[in-house]
Amino acid sequence: MLRLQSVSKRYGRGDWILRDVDVEAPAGEVVAFAGGNGSGKSTLLRIAVGLSRPTRGTVAARPPVVGYVPDRFSPQERMSAAAYLTHMGRVRGLTTSVASARAGQLLDRLALVGGKHAPLRSLSKGNAQKVALAQALLVEPGLLVLDEPWSGLDADAHGVLAEIMTEVAASGGTVVFTDHRESVTRARATRTYTVGKGRVSLQGPEPWTTEQRPASDVVLTAGRDGRVPQGLAWEKLDGVLAVSRNVTGVKVRVGRESTDALLFTALQHGWSVERVTETTTDHHRTPNAATNGDMR
Repeated sequence: MLRLQSVSKRYGRGDWILRDVDVEAPAGEVVAFAGGNGSGKSTLLRIAVGLSRPTRGTVAARPPVVGYVPDRFSPQERMSAAAYLTHMGRVRGLTTSVASARAGQLLDRLALVGGKHAPLRSLSKGNAQKVALAQALLVEPGLLVLDEPWSGLDADAHGVLAEIMTEVAASGGTVVFTDHRESVTRARATRTYTVGKGRVSLQGPEPWTTEQRPASDVVLTAGRDGRVPQGLAWEKLDGVLAVSRNVTGVKVRVGRESTDALLFTALQHGWSVERVTETTTDHHRTPNAATNGDMR
């Protein structure tokens, strides 16, 4: 269990960025920090991973293997994505062959545009983010820390990221991420802290309590022209809890209160509605519900 105890941070004699922060991030959980720009979220994460030292307080029980994805990763190197990741794997103690194989697997899973031999400096923001995520996963992390991880990612990568977060937590690791959208933290996290004016507070009920929430399963198929519409990032829509895809359509689980808005958006983008089924979801059982896979 990662613990931040009475952590405060400021630079020199400037204003306090964080004050008296107490946070617990247990193994097997996905912990979110929600707050606006400038609230101190990124500083908190840098302290959690050990890149910044608190002015006061302590960080305890940090796992020995930490994967960190910063909010900005803009490499200008000429080397390829595969070469960069192989080098980072060597730094982390992997052999060249293992690091190269692991890099290839991760880049294939994340569907890096241009392929693994694309030069880093040629990558878009979203594809650079995929490389940053891959480097954090080269060695299985006991603590995976993600700063605004969905920023710039394409819709398919959103689903893969959600799967990865679930896998890390399921294997006994801890996942910590930041996001400013309540719908995302509500759908992805087992516990959420609110960050504001340097203070951090636990939001809502205690984690891992059974809470049945009304939801709808919306099954959408190809439009009237027989084509499956492309380009709609379902995971970014408010209230979306889970997404699964196949070649003929998509199934979206969405909070009941957001169903009408999702249907309106789907019809605007050319989808046909096959059926809408009312259901419920256990909030604590689906911390990272968005997935890509076969519809059931």
